[in-house]
Amino acid sequence: MTDYSNIKTFDELIEREHGKIGSESRNTFEEKAQMFIVSEMLKEARQEAKLTQEQLAKKAGTKKSYISKIENAKGNIQLSTLIRIFETGLNKKIGLTFL
Repeated sequence: MTDYSNIKTFDELIEREHGKIGSESRNTFEEKAQMFIVSEMLKEARQEAKLTQEQLAKKAGTKKSYISKIENAKGNIQLSTLIRIFETGLNKKIGLTFL
């Protein structure tokens, strides 16, 4: 059983569970976390626009299965397609931040 008694911050918890920044385990965790965030943002924006996955796919020039894949945080996403979905399909701007 893992001892969590000395953990005081979320960052310490993540490091305990997934290793230091740059480790394979940590990178995998962070990639999955980012994908989950993108999937939830897309789902929320689509629902706010009152569009079905099929309607959004048609507006953005992609397939319903691709929208579903993103919303379920499965597979890889092409950045150009993601931008097109948000900007063309949902009339939203995407901003990127590199840390």
